[in-house]
Amino acid sequence: MPRFSLLLSCLVAVALGLFIAVGPAAAADDVGEGWIEMFNGRDLTGWQANPEHPESFRVEDGVLVVDGPRCHLFWVGDPDDPTDEQFTNFHWHAAVKTMPKANSGLYFHTAYQESGWPAKGYEAQVNQSHPDRKKTGGLYAIADVLDESPVADGQWHDYDIIVDGRHIVLKIDGKVTTDWTEPDDWQPPAGMPGRKLSSGTFAIQAHDPDSVVHYKDLRVRRLP
Repeated sequence: MPRFSLLLSCLVAVALGLFIAVGPAAAADDVGEGWIEMFNGRDLTGWQANPEHPESFRVEDGVLVVDGPRCHLFWVGDPDDPTDEQFTNFHWHAAVKTMPKANSGLYFHTAYQESGWPAKGYEAQVNQSHPDRKKTGGLYAIADVLDESPVADGQWHDYDIIVDGRHIVLKIDGKVTTDWTEPDDWQPPAGMPGRKLSSGTFAIQAHDPDSVVHYKDLRVRRLP
């Protein structure tokens, strides 16, 4: 028995040592290095809504609630650094939860504008049950996910948008839903001349008064 107890104690010690050594590292790997936290859970620091309907964005219980008429919330970053909000290659992450009939979008390579739908950049669609056939996980009007969303209303899901050169990848809960490369001779769709890669900032869409969407865990990191 003493020999068994000693062996058991050694195994426990080794296991605890591995937990101490691996646990924090694993947690750090989940978040990774170089991430910029974009939402503090208290207010809209780092963001600017255009004047259409800024009341469509509010913070409740650590969550960004999008609820109201059309408006767009643009990432402005550090107000003391006018280039801070400009991104070319990046990995943008958000946790998203939609309510029934909701429609929203995550814009990138875009630019602040006073009104209307953002003319510059691409939109990653957010829509489970809104009548629009274009669903979550698609690159709006470019590489759409049609009719059937990969997730359901009322459930949090991870949305990842990765741009590397001319390559765009969208992931929902870690699963690739869009993998698209902009052609060298790319011609944007009719009426959407700004749908092309360049550089720019990010925006979150309030689509209409019946579209309620929650966002949290917003963060981004630059890629080489």
